[in-house]
Amino acid sequence: MPSDAVLYQAAALCLTYPDDDFIARLPLLRQAAPQLREFTDHAAVTPPQELAAHYVRVFDFRNRHSLYLSWWHDGDTRRRGMSLVRVKELYRRHGLEFSGEELPDFLPAVLEFTARTGDTSLLTEYRDGLEQLRARLTDYGTPYAGVLDAVCATLPTTLAGVRR
Repeated sequence: MPSDAVLYQAAALCLTYPDDDFIARLPLLRQAAPQLREFTDHAAVTPPQELAAHYVRVFDFRNRHSLYLSWWHDGDTRRRGMSLVRVKELYRRHGLEFSGEELPDFLPAVLEFTARTGDTSLLTEYRDGLEQLRARLTDYGTPYAGVLDAVCATLPTTLAGVRR
């Protein structure tokens, strides 16, 4: 398990719809992943209905903030179907069967996979998409940008040696 496993698991929870379970876990998330403190502090003081409405505004209305990693690489093309199959095959090679309501490239699912297996290959492969999402969330002014900041900070630098 990578040293960042707790961060990846916590980030996965922060990037899912903020239901009652999430609200109940906030104190643990805050303690376990100090890198996410800006976001968890915000979530702790925001009324649950407001937090949920913000999540929907940020992630559910447009692909501009898509949490589906293959969308950043393939868009809505046939090629994306093959990418999704490849992600499912990677899960299977690690003994995991993806059976969630979401697609297998859903960022919280990928983060949970990474936390469980230590395999950062999907995060590394989709690094450009993560950086684009991070930049767009930052421009939008949402606290979710801090979650992406923390995840991207764990990934290897680009070939030029500079993070994007």
